[in-house]
Amino acid sequence: MKNCSDAFTAKRPCMLLVEGPGCLTDVATKNRLITALLTFFFGRVSCRNNILPRISVSDHNFSPQSVMKNLHFKDFFWYPDLTSTAGYDAIIQYLSEGKRTCKEVEDFMKARASIEERYAKDLLGLSKKVCGHNEMNTLKRSLDMFKLQIENVSLSHLQLAQSMREEARKLEEFKEKQREARKKIEQQMDALHKHKSSQFKRTMDSKKAYEQKCRDKEEADQNMNRNTNTNNTKLVEKLHLKAQQAKQNAEEADKLYQQNVINLGKIRDDWLKEHINACEIFEKHSAERINFLRNTVWTHLNQLSQQCVTSDELYEEVRRSLEQCDVQEDVEHFVNLRRTGEKPPAPVVYENFYTGQRSPTGPAPTRLPPPAVRRGPLPDPTQNNRDDGRQSFVEDEDYSVIQY
Repeated sequence: MKNCSDAFTAKRPCMLLVEGPGCLTDVATKNRLITALLTFFFGRVSCRNNILPRISVSDHNFSPQSVMKNLHFKDFFWYPDLTSTAGYDAIIQYLSEGKRTCKEVEDFMKARASIEERYAKDLLGLSKKVCGHNEMNTLKRSLDMFKLQIENVSLSHLQLAQSMREEARKLEEFKEKQREARKKIEQQMDALHKHKSSQFKRTMDSKKAYEQKCRDKEEADQNMNRNTNTNNTKLVEKLHLKAQQAKQNAEEADKLYQQNVINLGKIRDDWLKEHINACEIFEKHSAERINFLRNTVWTHLNQLSQQCVTSDELYEEVRRSLEQCDVQEDVEHFVNLRRTGEKPPAPVVYENFYTGQRSPTGPAPTRLPPPAVRRGPLPDPTQNNRDDGRQSFVEDEDYSVIQY
């Protein structure tokens, strides 16, 4: 093997060059190669006495506490505008999409369970139909075992459908649990957002009023200074009172503005704490949701794989029964049970119609045509020969062709 250690330490793909089929026959060499591969993909792996550690999937499962070690919600969902909820809204939208995903997976599980249930019922009905009812002996036993195991397969699919519905129910409960917890936090945050927005508006209004009072005070002071040297004492007193009133109003507006700023600062501090707390909880919920959905799909696939194993085990019973099916034995069983005789019927012999002789063997001879003359000559009607017993009825007066 060449140029492998540099590639693994550099954390980049490499090509393993294996020289000959016998280069990995040594156990220590194999273990070093596998250790290097595990180190490349999973980090440092300790290997003592050339014995590799056992690696399981659960060793690399992401727990809610280990998700997002470097990036957190509370650090990346702020916005310069104090009244803006853009960061919070982005998190809420992400949670809503996660909730929708849970609903979609839940509906998928329920639909898949319905498919399995319909398939199980159809398969169960199929197993009840007549199949090989007239067969006998070993083949009949195999066909009966076939029907029985098909029925068991249908029952296992029905159980699988129930398991899927149970997983869908757990997912629904998890979704509702997170929804309730999220609802409380959202209500608190909505109240804080409203309070913060109203206090911010009140503060900005007081700021505007304070600035206007300050401008009024400056204008009153300028008027008083412009008329300081006038001889109209009433006007001077009036401007002085106006300046004093403007100063008092400005001071009151200043105090109100400062108080609103202080109140807004307190509300902001409370909001910051609640926002950080909500981000941490929402981040935890997101990690739990991702982990739960991952485990749910994993469990679903395990159930499907287990169903395949169960079906194969049931089919194996049928295969074992088919192995016991003996063709010759079934044939002999039928012969012994239904035999009708050991002697075949005798052959049909030829019988001559004229000679009455039978030909036991051989084909029937060709039949000759009958002779041309089968009767003697016709009697002469002019001769009245009474000696031979013949009599002509033509001269008989009572003879008539018509019979009555």
